[in-house]
Amino acid sequence: MRFFHLSDLHLGKQVHEFSMLEDQAHILQQVLRHAHTEQPDCVLIAGDVYDRSVAPMEALRLLDDFLVGLSALSIPVYIIPGNHDAPERLAFAARLLRGAGVHIAPAYAGRLSHHVLRDAHGEVDLYLLPFLRPNMVRPYFPDRELGSWTQAVRAALSQVQPAPGRRSVLVAHQFVTGGQTSDSEEFAVGGADNVDAACFEGFDYVALGHLHRPQSLGRDSLRYCGSPLKYSFSEAGHQKSLTVVDLGPTGEALVRALPLSPLRDLVEIRGSYAQLMSKPYYDQLNLNHYYHITLTDSQDQPDALHKLRLVYKNLMLLDYERHLTGSQGALLPAQEQMSPLQLFEALYEEQHGQPLSGEQRAYLADIIERVWEEQA
Repeated sequence: MRFFHLSDLHLGKQVHEFSMLEDQAHILQQVLRHAHTEQPDCVLIAGDVYDRSVAPMEALRLLDDFLVGLSALSIPVYIIPGNHDAPERLAFAARLLRGAGVHIAPAYAGRLSHHVLRDAHGEVDLYLLPFLRPNMVRPYFPDRELGSWTQAVRAALSQVQPAPGRRSVLVAHQFVTGGQTSDSEEFAVGGADNVDAACFEGFDYVALGHLHRPQSLGRDSLRYCGSPLKYSFSEAGHQKSLTVVDLGPTGEALVRALPLSPLRDLVEIRGSYAQLMSKPYYDQLNLNHYYHITLTDSQDQPDALHKLRLVYKNLMLLDYERHLTGSQGALLPAQEQMSPLQLFEALYEEQHGQPLSGEQRAYLADIIERVWEEQA
């Protein structure tokens, strides 16, 4: 059985106030061309279909075009909601869409959606696990201690343990411990949303979403396919791809990646204002790309952003390379790696000469997590 593994489309996303819709349409057309060539038995989309819970109309139309394209190729699609999606909105008209081969998992209500796929070697159990937080699972397991995300996911999966000798695939959208992150992702404070990879043992392939870098964790068959586009400059060096999985007769998963080429790439360059505005320099560049420019001048250049955009029309981000100190109000390199909670702890200790108490830390962590959940 062959299937495509996609996730984190983030349709409707803006990066530094630039709409990515045209870029997303371009990349989804590439996926459709690969589908025509590869003829997968199905497509799995592991969450974050949209970038926000109330998606703009243009994003809805883009997903509609993509699903219609897959339907024209008679390729079924299985979709779960991620942390950016509103499960109820994503699953609107899901019962009607099943007739067209589009299967959308609803919000978690105590059990997982289960589908049985078939190929020349027999049946494959496919389970769809929507994005979960512990508070989504607790009402259905009142007798269990579900204080951590690992406990919550383990409880949800306890009802669907794979049967020995029968092939099984799981689609999930969680942060599995050990995954490499990017700046364009959202996480709970202090790594509280980590889920132990051991939760997913027994499944022949686990199609993960949430992390934007393509990567496997421990085994090729426990995999993040990554986002199909770069959504932050921390991903500038990534090669985005489409994950193709061939599931053998005994459950062995052969995984390969088909490169995806963006309409406009994210590119970082640095140099003095005079150098970057020199025609011999920029004539060597593809000025259609999105740019992050770091100026090395010791003094600010008047109206630099406007002037640079006369050449670099898709200039997303401009900053200066300086030796920053805390007294200048900017973050030190070490601080850039700290979580909001850790930054507040450091500030509190500097101001008061003592660390936060355990009670103060727990109270602050709860406030920050609730704010992030409301914004997700």
